[in-house]
Amino acid sequence: MSEKVKDILEWIYCIVIAVILALLFRYYIGTPTIVQQVSMKPTLIEGQRLWLNRWVRTTKKMPERGDIITFEAPSKASYNTYDKANNSNPIAKYNNEPTGGWSKFRYYVLEIGKDSYIKRVIALPGEHVEIMNGNVYINGEQLQEDYLPEGIVTDSDGLDDFIVPENCVFAMGDNRSHSTDCRAFGCIPLEKIESKVWIRIWPLNLFGKVK
Repeated sequence: MSEKVKDILEWIYCIVIAVILALLFRYYIGTPTIVQQVSMKPTLIEGQRLWLNRWVRTTKKMPERGDIITFEAPSKASYNTYDKANNSNPIAKYNNEPTGGWSKFRYYVLEIGKDSYIKRVIALPGEHVEIMNGNVYINGEQLQEDYLPEGIVTDSDGLDDFIVPENCVFAMGDNRSHSTDCRAFGCIPLEKIESKVWIRIWPLNLFGKVK
């Protein structure tokens, strides 16, 4: 083997290792993303860049109320096509998961063809949620949502009186009237939560931890 071929193979080897390490870091530790939805206004605005903490997925840690998370979009999440979730079975449906090793790698690791949502955790497993009179009630007490602008009304769009199932969370967008969220498609299983929104990295004047 010539010295030139050996050098080329070493470069290829280094590139492959670097790509593998980058994918592992992105999947298990963290990754940047760009806000592409209006559902979290005014907390998050389209075009802002965020750093996502994916260690919560790696450790399977249940998020806390108020955390802003990303999760895999349910198989049917459109208001026009989805048979709305009901109070007796308030779990989001995931019917189109890939099968086969390569398909799963493309979908879950490379995230090709996979959509995600950014929402705020409102209720945790075992909690009784009621949406009425424009407000959210947890176990009979009105939830104080200081992160919402004054005058925001929370209407029900399917779920309005239910118990959050075990190992699931109930999440909504801060822009309540323009958010496709758990009210329509149901609570999100823990294994479908991808990350916690940690830091806003752009624009620079808003750099810092997202709350």
